[in-house]
Amino acid sequence: MKVVTIVGARPQFVKAGMLSRKLRQHMQEIIIHTGQHYDDNMSAVFFQQLSLPQPDYELKVGSDTHGRQTGRMLAEIEPILMEVMPDYVLVFGDTNSTLAGSLAASKLHIPIAHVEAGLRSYNRAMPEEINRVLTDHLSDILFCPTAAAMENLQREGIDRHLYVTGDVMCDAVLAYKQVALQQSQVLERTGLTPNNYYLATIHRAENTDNPAHMQAILEALAQLDQPVILPLHPRTRKRIEQHGLHSMLNQKKLHVLEPLRYLDMLACISQASLVLTDSGGVQKEAYMLHTPCVTLREQTEWIETVVNGGNVLAGADRQRIWDAVQQLQRPVMFSNVYGDGHSADSITSILISVLQA
Repeated sequence: MKVVTIVGARPQFVKAGMLSRKLRQHMQEIIIHTGQHYDDNMSAVFFQQLSLPQPDYELKVGSDTHGRQTGRMLAEIEPILMEVMPDYVLVFGDTNSTLAGSLAASKLHIPIAHVEAGLRSYNRAMPEEINRVLTDHLSDILFCPTAAAMENLQREGIDRHLYVTGDVMCDAVLAYKQVALQQSQVLERTGLTPNNYYLATIHRAENTDNPAHMQAILEALAQLDQPVILPLHPRTRKRIEQHGLHSMLNQKKLHVLEPLRYLDMLACISQASLVLTDSGGVQKEAYMLHTPCVTLREQTEWIETVVNGGNVLAGADRQRIWDAVQQLQRPVMFSNVYGDGHSADSITSILISVLQA
């Protein structure tokens, strides 16, 4: 049995790192890294820290508009799949790498397995929403992290090979939390202490490309009641400069850092008193680590985090952000909605059974 795994962005490296070691016990795996994330702290370090096998193919596509980036990936993935001809192509999540891999495989009539299927924000203005909807409808096996995700697919008429497996990212959080706490030195570098700071991340275009959104978010962060660790995605930093807002990063309460390595990020989320983010993955990691979260968006695909009270949607509105932080000062009861840390085992077993059928 032969499977091609396609990755390109930070969350995919984490998920592939957990799943790859299980797959390779039973089948040949070939990894294609599109290069969607190419900065060392956003890419190479994940392969090192998670012991993910080095990619067999590195496409080095880099940044571009959505159409050009997806098109370049599609053009470069297709000949590799024609050469390798795997039994399945495995894709993760909702990035341009996900869609490009799915399109290339479907055109060649190679079955597709989608890990993290069924998520919906119901906001088609989000590029990720387009990617995940199209990928789900192209896929032959759909691994859903929650029952709600499976119900989303069923409402859309998808009823073939649907499985609720839990979330592979939960496997990683449970496996690496203690290692992260032991190894990370971010708090020592910043002079902060556990449970006495907030962690913030901003990277989605709906915020970074909107000067008013960025100004409101930075103003809200600077006036919170605790210091804020703010690791800046390279694209976010560039947009802040283009908007003429760079001076706002000099606020005393903001500890502006380069993108954090996975274990550092895990440790910072775990020890923060609260997280503010527009990242779907960080929302979910915060919930798994029992850290309250304010989401700087109007919708979320991780609706369970909101329903269960661990996450509040605040958009990019300064007053709503402050109100959400105050709301989350009360105790939050976190429930286990993303699995027990054995999702990779479940996915591997299902994939084997389907391939052998």
